[in-house]
Amino acid sequence: MKQRLKIKRWSLRVRIFMSMIFITLIASLLIAAVSIYQFDKEAKDYHQDRVDRKEKAIKEHINYILSTTTYPLTTENLPLIFRERIHELANIHSMEINIYDLNGHLLKSSKAAFSVDTISQKIPDRILRIVRSTAEKRFVDLLTSDEGKRYRSSYSYIKDTKFKPLGILSLPYIEDDGYYEKEVRNFMMRFVQVYSFMLLISIIIAYFLSSYITKSLKAISDRFTEIRLSSVNEKIDQKDSPQEISQLVKAYNLMVDDLEESAAKLAQSEREQAWREMAKQVAHEIKNPLTPMRLTVQSFQRRFDPEDPDIRKKMDEFASTLIQQIDTMTSVASAFSSFASMPAQQNETINMVKIVQLALEIFNENYITFIADEQQVITRMDRTQLIRIITNLVKNAIQAMPEDKPDPLVEVRVYREGNNARICVKDNGKGITLENKNRIFEPKFTTKTSGMGLGLGIIKNIVENYNGSITFESEPGNGTTFTVTFPITEEDENADTTNNI
Repeated sequence: MKQRLKIKRWSLRVRIFMSMIFITLIASLLIAAVSIYQFDKEAKDYHQDRVDRKEKAIKEHINYILSTTTYPLTTENLPLIFRERIHELANIHSMEINIYDLNGHLLKSSKAAFSVDTISQKIPDRILRIVRSTAEKRFVDLLTSDEGKRYRSSYSYIKDTKFKPLGILSLPYIEDDGYYEKEVRNFMMRFVQVYSFMLLISIIIAYFLSSYITKSLKAISDRFTEIRLSSVNEKIDQKDSPQEISQLVKAYNLMVDDLEESAAKLAQSEREQAWREMAKQVAHEIKNPLTPMRLTVQSFQRRFDPEDPDIRKKMDEFASTLIQQIDTMTSVASAFSSFASMPAQQNETINMVKIVQLALEIFNENYITFIADEQQVITRMDRTQLIRIITNLVKNAIQAMPEDKPDPLVEVRVYREGNNARICVKDNGKGITLENKNRIFEPKFTTKTSGMGLGLGIIKNIVENYNGSITFESEPGNGTTFTVTFPITEEDENADTTNNI
């Protein structure tokens, strides 16, 4: 199962490459097997043909001897007829010759007298029955010696001039496959050499062919990974692609068109929804101070008496109340303006340690501590925006502290980690509940009784505008830690920081 999963994870390019190499290997093995089989078949055909030719020539020679002998042509006279001539036959035809009677008993052999004992003195009954039953009166037996060599023994009738059987001719023939074995070895050596070269060529061709086949697919895959809903996606133009790839490209281009249309509709819907939400929020926040302003004016109108000796004091109280509510509406407008406008990037090299230390000077709480691992942590950003980040985070940490907290603590730490500068604001306040963690950076979300919940949203916009990130960890009842990360570039490291604070 693991092996199957591993193969499934192979890319299409690797699969095509491996398939072509596998086909080449299988084809080569089949060629080698067929070639060896053909060599073996040719060797067998050659030996069978040679036995037939030898037997035919020897029988013609025997017929000539029988036609010229002075002995009567009987089975009993065969040893006398071939007493001298059998060795001549064996030498001429380079074959061992054995003559048996019709019952299969040995009469005469071309072998020397001292080695006759190694010859079978009688033809097996099985062979005799086959020879007698066949129309050709002939049988070739295939045997294997103890040494592993194959040999054939042909058995056929010796007939007189009137075609009357006189005896049985046996011709043992040892198959000498030395020539064919040598040819097979030479062929295999040449085949391995040629095959190695062809395998190398196949690997090269398979590599470039698989690359060519998957090139279009890779281009489409790369484009798929680059698709973004918020950006313009380019179409693919591959007019010379195969039909299947062209259909895939066409489907991709149609998807890009649909995506652009959907993105436009979504953006329009989001803008309308944002304006509706913004209008609702602004109306709600402005309506809050308008109600006490209306009540104050109505109350003053009812109680206004020009003759009242305290009229001046009442006028001051009335004006103070109106000014306070007007300031509230001004702060609402300023907050929404700050949230709506993204902070502009400033290529200003600053020492983050000094700027954070400067931002903490406005707080009077004695439980705020500052820790810096280094004297200088250099980065590039607008110092005003950095002060704004620190002020907001520390202010939230102070407000998260319960009034009856026995040992409140707000710790601000600046340090370097790899190529990043980090600012940690840690408190031991009441923390953030689990249901609020996913909404902490949402605009308008707040857990406080006052404020509009735009502070952390503004901070997130500022941080992300400088390619940074802001994260937090919180445990209800034990406090919260916000971590702001900004990248430190090589230019920042080498910058002259003597005048940067």
